[in-house]
Amino acid sequence: MPQLTTARLRLEPFTDAHVNGLNALNADPEVMRYISGRPERLEETVGIVQRVKQRWIDCGYSWWSFIDQASGKLVGAGCLQNLRRGATPAPDPACPLEIGWRLRRDCWGQGLATEAAHRITSFAFDDLRAAEIYAVCDPANTASANVMKRLGMQCRGLQTWYSKNLATYQITSGEWHSRAEEAAPDRR
Repeated sequence: MPQLTTARLRLEPFTDAHVNGLNALNADPEVMRYISGRPERLEETVGIVQRVKQRWIDCGYSWWSFIDQASGKLVGAGCLQNLRRGATPAPDPACPLEIGWRLRRDCWGQGLATEAAHRITSFAFDDLRAAEIYAVCDPANTASANVMKRLGMQCRGLQTWYSKNLATYQITSGEWHSRAEEAAPDRR
């Protein structure tokens, strides 16, 4: 299971050691406002961590905990998972890949979501050789939509995912790699 790093974060696949930090994150009603609309109970977090650990085994991708490298504290979580039309949680390789993230409220506005999402997107395209990835959010969640735009994702309008009408963004491998080439310094 790949551990990824950024300038400020270490992205670690979910383990039992992350349960308390993840529950603190997911129990915050403001963090969950656009995700489930309600705080998560500890027993729910425990169950999710168990399912995610199995998805890593089954799929080779799933959810990471975002660990601040300076403090060692869990500051968020993010995923690469199969996007589903319905509410069923079962992995489906026929579904497109989705990237997602959430941060502790005291970490909002620091660029950490963009930093982590950039690294996860690179993993999807460079390591997994994905053809495209999607991201979805509640239409009112402008902070997440802004991260999607910073990644170079294009808005595809409102589409039904997880039994909800969600703002849907997408980027292809070609678009991602073109952006990376444009951003690379001239090496002549």
